[in-house]
Amino acid sequence: MYPKEFRYSKEHEWIAVDGDVATVGITDFAQSELGDIVYVEGPASGRRVGAGEVLGTVESVKAVSEIYAPVGGEVVAVNAALTDAPQTLNTDPHKEGWICRIRMAAPHEVDDLLDADAYEKLILS
Repeated sequence: MYPKEFRYSKEHEWIAVDGDVATVGITDFAQSELGDIVYVEGPASGRRVGAGEVLGTVESVKAVSEIYAPVGGEVVAVNAALTDAPQTLNTDPHKEGWICRIRMAAPHEVDDLLDADAYEKLILS
């Protein structure tokens, strides 16, 4: 269910690494817990973030939840399509529902994240 090539945070974000750039999104588990997503506030392009810092928020019919940066660096792209179609996080959280891309300042931070098997164990416990 969870892409094996991704890494995952305990806060339910995923990253896909391509060189020194990490694409960030929320997991299928996170979106299912939130319910119907109605608004996404992502970070500003060019913003510098540290690992664990708040990137933005996701608002659903149930709650507002913060999105955390799994790795630190500079936000180099934001998924503007989520402004008009926030429900993409519900329908395709691991592909089209990406939130932003971060040029990593310290790529070794990826090693602190969970692999798919460890993440699945986390959500089942």
